[in-house]
Amino acid sequence: MTDLLLNINIKSVLEVFSANNFILVFQLLYILTALGVVIVVISENRNPLKTIAWVLVLLLLPLVGLIFYYFFGEDHRKQRLISRKMHKRLNRKTLERTELKESLNPPVEYKGLINLLNKVNNCPLYGGNKITFYSDGESKFEALFEEIKKATKHIHLQYYIFMDDKIGHKVKDLLIEKAREGVEVRVLYDAMGAWKSKKKFYKEMEAGGVQVTPFLKVAFPILTSRVNYRNHRKVVVIDGEVGFMGGMNIADRYIEGNGSGIWRDSHFKLEGRAVHGLQTSFVIDWYASRNEFLTSNKYYPQLESKGNNLMQIATSGPTGEFKEIHQGIFQAITNAKEYIYIQTPYLIPTDALMLALQTAALSGVDVRIMIPQNSDTTFVQIASMSFIKDFLESKVKIHLFTAGFLHSKLMVIDDNLTITGSANMDVRSFEHNFEIDAFIYNRETALAAKNIFLDDMQCSDLIALETWNKRPRHKRFAESFLRLFTPLL
Repeated sequence: MTDLLLNINIKSVLEVFSANNFILVFQLLYILTALGVVIVVISENRNPLKTIAWVLVLLLLPLVGLIFYYFFGEDHRKQRLISRKMHKRLNRKTLERTELKESLNPPVEYKGLINLLNKVNNCPLYGGNKITFYSDGESKFEALFEEIKKATKHIHLQYYIFMDDKIGHKVKDLLIEKAREGVEVRVLYDAMGAWKSKKKFYKEMEAGGVQVTPFLKVAFPILTSRVNYRNHRKVVVIDGEVGFMGGMNIADRYIEGNGSGIWRDSHFKLEGRAVHGLQTSFVIDWYASRNEFLTSNKYYPQLESKGNNLMQIATSGPTGEFKEIHQGIFQAITNAKEYIYIQTPYLIPTDALMLALQTAALSGVDVRIMIPQNSDTTFVQIASMSFIKDFLESKVKIHLFTAGFLHSKLMVIDDNLTITGSANMDVRSFEHNFEIDAFIYNRETALAAKNIFLDDMQCSDLIALETWNKRPRHKRFAESFLRLFTPLL
């Protein structure tokens, strides 16, 4: 009996010792792995604030932090993207097909900005363009359908989100109809942005003769819906003569709104020589996704002047040597003399842009930023609110749009410059996403954009610093806490 009890006790001790050893080994392995990842993050020479944010995540969230970093922080996906060398070569080849023989007289006050964008992004200045703005989904889609129906040669359509809802099926059916008529139809969608759409939806398009390709396909989109790197561009080119770009995706919400009201967005139709700039962007993205370079000159027809807008089509993304759109916006802000009006759904500015806006406001420029009161992304919304006090103390005026969700990406400066496209005023758009913005140098277009902003001011509340400082302490703490992670949002 004594021997039996002794054996049981020894067995129990060994089990406990074995379990303790397993826990110890696991803890040791985790610590070594976490330290290894921390070393990798530090050695990548990222933005110091981003590095600190990732180190905090890895150290404060055991195991979860490692998983989070794998899906959202690692740069291994960058290896799948088109190289900088190839991007430059393709950009140069597409520009060779663009007619740029006309002599233009760019505005003197924006000569520096024009030179900057041309140097860092190889985006020429196009003349002879007509701009038609759309501030609601119904008018935008009506115009898009009208132009698609008139297509005789090709339709190139690229969206970050392409939902298989009512409006999505209308677009799909129309594209299939044009493909059966003999029109070349190509559709490029972001694999993560459109992950909710069923595969059957795209297969139906392919069966109907539409060439469909996802950008940067992922195996588990539900786990990687916010992973680097996303193609956030919204571009349509029809017959190389008419284009559309802006902030609207393909989804019912742009017509029907959401639970908090209307879905306010900005988009525009482009007619004129700058359509070649949109075509270049699409051709390069198509090559990166399908390894097929559209070499024919038929995609770059000679275009007559359609209007008096001078403009540049700027693209940016993680493959670029510079942060092209970010640098262009910074230059535009520092060059402002009278006013800067900005609409953005997400306000997580870089340190450079924040300083530029504060400096402009303190020097007497009327700086106004409009953001939604209710956002579609809770964490980003809370983090965005942490910047408001800093802006208000620097004389920057903040307007909260209350009629629904403001998704517009629009900037107008001094009645002469309009910047609009897909880029939000946040770190993700400037550093991780593939974006496209138009820099338009024209007084008439700037006044039209300014009127859009002024109209939206009627549905917005101007924030007073005194009122903002009286918010509950727990809200201010939550905003400050999430601000620590803004480099990762």
